[in-house]
Amino acid sequence: MEYRISNRLAALKPSAIREIFKATDNPSIVPFALGNPAPESFPVEVIRTFTKEILDENPAVALQYGITEGYAPLCALLRERMRDVYHCGREGDDLIVVSGAQQGAELAAKALCDEGDTVLCENPSFIGVLNAFRSLRVNLKGIPLHEDGLDIEALEQALRTEQRVRMLYIIPNFQNPSGITTSLEKRRAVYALARKYNIIILEDNPYGELRFAGEDLPHIKSMDEDGRVIYLGTFSKILSAGLRVGYVLGPAPVLQKMVVAKQGEDVHTAMLSQMIAARFLAWNGFAAHLERVRTLYREKCGRMLDGIRRYFDPRITHTTPQGGLFLWCTLPEGMQLMDYCKAAIAKGVAVVPGTAFLPDTQGQSQSFRLTFAAPSEEQIEQGLRLLGGIPLQ
Repeated sequence: MEYRISNRLAALKPSAIREIFKATDNPSIVPFALGNPAPESFPVEVIRTFTKEILDENPAVALQYGITEGYAPLCALLRERMRDVYHCGREGDDLIVVSGAQQGAELAAKALCDEGDTVLCENPSFIGVLNAFRSLRVNLKGIPLHEDGLDIEALEQALRTEQRVRMLYIIPNFQNPSGITTSLEKRRAVYALARKYNIIILEDNPYGELRFAGEDLPHIKSMDEDGRVIYLGTFSKILSAGLRVGYVLGPAPVLQKMVVAKQGEDVHTAMLSQMIAARFLAWNGFAAHLERVRTLYREKCGRMLDGIRRYFDPRITHTTPQGGLFLWCTLPEGMQLMDYCKAAIAKGVAVVPGTAFLPDTQGQSQSFRLTFAAPSEEQIEQGLRLLGGIPLQ
């Protein structure tokens, strides 16, 4: 039979990272391409204990359907933490639980954007959310990313000239893929422009708890005075990626429509996962666990930066992240990125070409993403030595 694929999905390509993920099933491949958190960051024994307690004490709730908005005790803990720690959430805001922050981004766009509307985003940006937006047939417009965040002049130019701009998608902390952090000055400028041009900011913060250097900066959501910032958070990088628990804090009228959209996707986020996340937040070892994870990534990032200095040609430039999972390397002008990435695979190292992260699918890039989270320390050393052996044309 010949199948007719919907117009929404016919032109959509698989995630380049998910495709590379298949290649990393080979244990001999150094997995610099994966966006996975470090397996050793998972609090396995704590999760095992929480799961047993939940199934002993309240199996009917854990294994049953739940309400779409989320498990009430978890929502209450998250509201309290966002208010008391991050000064986010004012009158008129609500919070819902979603199956990972990416679902939150997709639901926000589904609630706010019509086909043909424009979403502005950093260039480069996270491929998973870009593809979620593409599936809704919105127009993506990338704004250049500097060492301290978005090019503010280019952002205002786009706001003046692009048609039907509805939303700006931004990852201010340790951005994926670049590892860049948006400065306080630029966070304020972004919010001011959103007010001036009356658009929504979708603030994605999957890595914010993973700062291992520098000073914490306020969330853009903490500056929100008129209900135009939707904040995305997740447990994927601090508890477990596989549990698929994220959350959204934002204006109640928008979240109410996101709930309706979620009911058509998965009804609700898995109850057992939500109950584990609630116990994790209330756990008296939570702060110490976060510090252990930050220390782990500080050491891994330091090892990667040291290896880059020792093995890479100095013509390859790189970012120096203050947290998160990634850094961004740029080849000298004139060298073909895909040739380099193919040479890396031939040597047994998987990296992600920068073209995967471009809002413009026809765009060009000289950069590639590395992660220091998933590989072991031995793999980091081995992988960088092998990459350093690739001749630059």
